[in-house]
Amino acid sequence: MVYLILKLTIIPVVKLYVKEVNGIENLPKKGACIVAANHASYMDHMIIGAYIISHLDRKFHFLAKKEHFDNFFKKAWHDYIGAIPLDREAGEEALKWAIKALKQGKIIAIHPEGTRSLTGKLQKARTGIARLAMLSKAPVIPIGLVGTFEMLPKGRYIPRFKRAVMNIGKPIYFKEYYNKKINKRILRKATTRIMKNIANLCRQKYNFK
Repeated sequence: MVYLILKLTIIPVVKLYVKEVNGIENLPKKGACIVAANHASYMDHMIIGAYIISHLDRKFHFLAKKEHFDNFFKKAWHDYIGAIPLDREAGEEALKWAIKALKQGKIIAIHPEGTRSLTGKLQKARTGIARLAMLSKAPVIPIGLVGTFEMLPKGRYIPRFKRAVMNIGKPIYFKEYYNKKINKRILRKATTRIMKNIANLCRQKYNFK
């Protein structure tokens, strides 16, 4: 019942905050994938979730920090989208769970930066996204969100009525690394490739290596 209520109420409301979606055809109708987006607002995962659920009619799993489950409404939404509580001090179990889910053909969504930007600008990403892609052999679908920082920056609790743009890029594969030993250099290189795709989609530059 909670799921039905959320689907009929929250998703239509969230979509009011979206002006334009480009590249929705890049979301796979079936099979595993890792959705990776920039992170500047709590609205980010709500917008991504609204379109994955409504367009694909598929449940997905978001790697979300455990603090997102600290009240009933947050917990209800995160339960609906299948969020995985992530303890950032001990994230290995969540990573193992995500790899297993991807090998079962599920969708995992993640913000490679790990936390919201305080300025709206891209931050240096963590390499967990690359490990996930290489160990699961799932493609990464890059997403660039434009305008969510102005809508609901960190420290604000009620979103301004501004409208965002979501640009969805083509799948990124790392086949050259499958079944090979990976190291920190390879992980950083792959992570930078993902983030540069996200940067192009959110109309920014990624100034990290």
